[in-house]
This record gives sequence, C-alpha cells and structure tokens, in this order.
Amino acid sequence: MSTKGSAGRQDDERRDGRSEGGRSEGGRSEGGRREGGRRDGGRAGVDGRGQDGNGPVARRERAVRSAVEQGLITEASPVVGLLDVTGIRGAAASLRTAFDEVTTPGTPVLHAFAVKAASLVPVLRLLADEGLGCEVASPGELALARAAGLPASRTVLDSPAKTHAELREALDLGIALNADNWEELARLDALVADRVGPPPVGLRINPQIGGGAIDALSTATATSKFGVPLRDDGPDGGTPDEVRGRVVRAFLDRPWLTRVHVHSGSQGMEPTAMAAGARAAYALAEEINATAGRRQVDTLDIGGGLPVDFGSDAPPDFAGYARLLATTVPGLLDGRYGLVTEFGRSLLAKSGLVLARVEYAKSAGARTIAVTHAGAQVATRTAFAPQSWPLRVCAYDAKGLPKGGPTVAQDVAGPCCFAGDLVAENRPLPRLAAGDLAALLDTGAYYFSNHFAYNSLPRPAVYGFTDDPSVPGGVRFALARPQQTVEEIVAESGAAQRDALTGGLLRG
Repeated sequence: MSTKGSAGRQDDERRDGRSEGGRSEGGRSEGGRREGGRRDGGRAGVDGRGQDGNGPVARRERAVRSAVEQGLITEASPVVGLLDVTGIRGAAASLRTAFDEVTTPGTPVLHAFAVKAASLVPVLRLLADEGLGCEVASPGELALARAAGLPASRTVLDSPAKTHAELREALDLGIALNADNWEELARLDALVADRVGPPPVGLRINPQIGGGAIDALSTATATSKFGVPLRDDGPDGGTPDEVRGRVVRAFLDRPWLTRVHVHSGSQGMEPTAMAAGARAAYALAEEINATAGRRQVDTLDIGGGLPVDFGSDAPPDFAGYARLLATTVPGLLDGRYGLVTEFGRSLLAKSGLVLARVEYAKSAGARTIAVTHAGAQVATRTAFAPQSWPLRVCAYDAKGLPKGGPTVAQDVAGPCCFAGDLVAENRPLPRLAAGDLAALLDTGAYYFSNHFAYNSLPRPAVYGFTDDPSVPGGVRFALARPQQTVEEIVAESGAAQRDALTGGLLRG
C-alpha cells in the first residue's frame, strides 16, 4: 500500500456525483445531450471542455482524425478501440489526490483497479505506473496482473467461487484475498492451519442495504450472491443480532482474519449507498476489535463502483465521493485502518471510444439506419440492455472530421445477425453515409475486455494514444492488443479437433 502524500497530478474536472446512465425521454434511452434545443448526439465541446485544445474532447477529435490518416481503421480493420492515455493518467491522479486529501498522513492506501473492467496487460501496466494495484477475480485475471508486473503486495483476490487451487495459489504467492462465504472460510481454516504468517485475509460482508437502478449490478440486496449477510442470512439464521454475532465470532476464532471487505456500489447505485456500505464495514470492524480487546482488523476494503455519467463528458467525481466518506464515516480515514479501494469503470470509461466504419446506409419504415461494424460483439450490454447502458454516438466523415449538417433520427446498427443489434435507436445525428465513421463514447471500461464472439466476429485492435507534436497529425498511437485474425478464430473453434465427433466416437 502507498501512504498519503504520493498523489500526483490534480485533476480539476468534476461531475455532479449522480448516477445518470443517460437520460430517458418518452421511455427511450438517450445517450447524447441537448444544447440550445437541438439534439447534438454527443458532439464535441458540448460542456465547454477541450476547446483550448488540451481537454478530453479535443484529444478525442484529434485521435479520430489521426486514426484515419495513419490507417488504423480500414476495410480490413473496420472497427478499433482507442484509449486516451492522458485521460487514464489523469483519472488515476484524480483518484489518488481525492483520497489523499481526506485521509490522515501515513494511512496505508491501496487503489486496486478492478481488472475485469479492462483486462489488457498494457492498461494494467499503465495504471501500475500511476501507483495503482489490481483487484482480480479469476486465475486469468491474476495471470494478467502478474504479466503486467504487479507485485503480490499490490494485488487483491476477490471471487465468490474460488477453488482450493486458487486459494492455495494466493496464499503461496502472498496475495491478499477476501473470503466470500462460510464454506470458503472452512476451506481456509485447513489451508492456513500449517502456515506461519499468512498473507492478509478478509471476509466480504453484505450489508444488505438494498439495490440500485440496475438489478443485475446491485450487490448489496437482501438476497445478493456476494458476501456473508450481515442482517439476515436465511430462514434459519436467527435474529439480526445473532447473525451479526456469528460474523464477529468468526473473526475471534481466526486471528489471521484481519480485513473486512464490502462492495455495495456499481453503476446505478448512488454514492450515498456506497458510503452506507463503507459505514457498515467500519462499524463491524470497530465491534470486532472492541470485542477482541485488540486491533485484529487492521484494513478495510471498501470496493469500488462509483457510477459513470454516460450522458456527458463529465468525469466521475472521486473528490466528491471521498468527501462524502469523510462526512459519513470519519473513522474510516483517521489512520487507524489501512484502506483498499477497487474502482474500475470510473477510472477507464471516459478515456475510451470504439470507432467503426459505416458500411451501408438504408431505411425501413421511414427510419434511417446506419449499418456499422460495431454492435453487440463490442457493446454487448448496450445491445441487450439499452435502457441501462446507453452510449453517446458521434458522427465523423470518412476523413475522421466531425460531421455537420442537420440531424436526422436514425438507428446505429451493428453487424450481428439479430434484430436487436443496435447501439443507438432513433437517435438524432448528422446523417451517416457509407464510408463515414461512428464513434461510441465512454467505452474505455468493459467494452474492450468483454468481447462477445457472436457470428465469430473478431476482437478489434485496441490502441492507446497520446498527443505528440513530432508526428504527423500530432497524435502517436501504440498497439495495446492486435486485432484477432480469422485463423485465430478458426483455431479457437476446434479446427485441430475437426474429426473428433465423427471419427473418434462410436456411431449410435
């Protein structure tokens, strides 16, 4: 863990701290903003940032134009992901600074990035360079963190389904881990018994404070699959006091159990609910330590989940959330406990975009439709749950320049063979034509690392970019992940086992 005072650059951009997730008009999810009575479809400069040439909007415009000029998006590569490295560094600095300003000097703080939000080794390495660690939830994610050079001391393992082998590996490597349930604790009893000085081990609790706007992401409901319930663990669990008492006794019986973990936030949850979860974890730690008569719990892992406003360029308000914690749970930050956070989406979303070629423009039922190469394979949640995951879309011409002209209500469709493969529906945008480009904004988190292999479509290439006056166009790109080839798709689909089901088995 780092201690206060290690924060870097101050990011003075702010947002209002509310979970927007896009505005809904007439039951239809919108992704852009309306300015001067006209729907702008997420056009550059809508909130005034970037007009000096150095802000995120201006960097995005230069990156799109340069991606075309440098041949990153072509007929052979009709969709790419772009990551604003300056924006990512700024978000990491904003997070560090926000907590530095509210924690007592010397407080051990580890900001562990949720790897599931962007499971790309170069991204993890970039965040490590900014002083962040990794929160992993599978053997694959742990391997990625290790490949990025993350030490065990800056890695946290969370998962509701850890196997014996995964637990043993974490203990052998010295990685902090959070147990999810009573049966996992029983496994750990056996694994820890013969060890001297095991790595930090915590218990994830479910404060059962309720859900948010997106049921599928609400982790602190009464029946959530995550953590040990703190109030009601079922029909045979007893009273709330008895349930809580069982949790306290679990710590007293295990001196090696030194952390309390909670994760009550995610997209659709209000920061006040997240703070309530942190307050529950703090109160439990205080009770455990008071009952034990010693400082057994020394670290609180409060998770992440700060919501992102998908309706504007406003960045997540880390400073506002840190101040909310300072008001709601002052004892959390007074230096008596180490602190771990696990932010993911809020660190990356605003710094990424998916850029796709428009292959055809058509119409049906008086509706204009732009058929692009970015659909459910990259924007899976948006295609299947558009009300919860709306995206802003920007229109560019074939040269990568912002497209002007009057707006036309149109669908922006993807290449997948099902009718719901839409990233925007009835969205007012400058009319998109074949050869134009559509940019899906705020896609830096999850959209690059959760590929949906529908129709055997390839994973797109992902590039990081920074401003560099020494190169043509002023933007330098670095390949973070190559585009998946057709040969790789065929190999992953069992080409080497072609005859396994016809020649290797008896006929029925």
